[in-house]
Amino acid sequence: MRLFVSVDLGELAPEIERLQSLFEGADGLRFTDPEQAHVTLTYLGETDPERVPEIETALRGAVEDAGVEPFRAAVGGLGVFPHPGYIRVVWVGIREDGGAGELRALHEAVEERTTTLGFEPDDHEFTPHATLARMDHAGGKELVQEVIQTRDPDASTVRVKEIRLTESRLGSEGSEYDTVAAVELSS
Repeated sequence: MRLFVSVDLGELAPEIERLQSLFEGADGLRFTDPEQAHVTLTYLGETDPERVPEIETALRGAVEDAGVEPFRAAVGGLGVFPHPGYIRVVWVGIREDGGAGELRALHEAVEERTTTLGFEPDDHEFTPHATLARMDHAGGKELVQEVIQTRDPDASTVRVKEIRLTESRLGSEGSEYDTVAAVELSS
């Protein structure tokens, strides 16, 4: 099973869909399902299902290590990966003054705990974000560049009260996500 650790943003689906509409007409973009919006804290990859209990235990320890209580995450601002000249992913961020610090603390604690289990750490700097679309080809690159340079939208806020161990399955409509385990933040 392909696993990652995430924070769910699904309740913001209407807002995510509104943000996606800013890129309407950008050729080459494939939009993600707004109902499955999330912030990935760390990607674990292909994992033996028998390891789920030890991962869940590690996540409980990570939540304790991070010391993050339930908080509100403010979704807003736009960006791309890897850079504006070569776009693979279009995303909406988490505001610095609205939960980004808490998400970084959770990411660091989760990654520390999962690397001790033998999982590889991320090979890039953690940027708290939710993917809006993937760019299959550069046909609409100029429109995407214009929108991210000229717009700084706020979506809304969402209460974050847990992290999730999530399974990703590739389907005909793209990836589908299922929660394998949820660990509540300390309160």
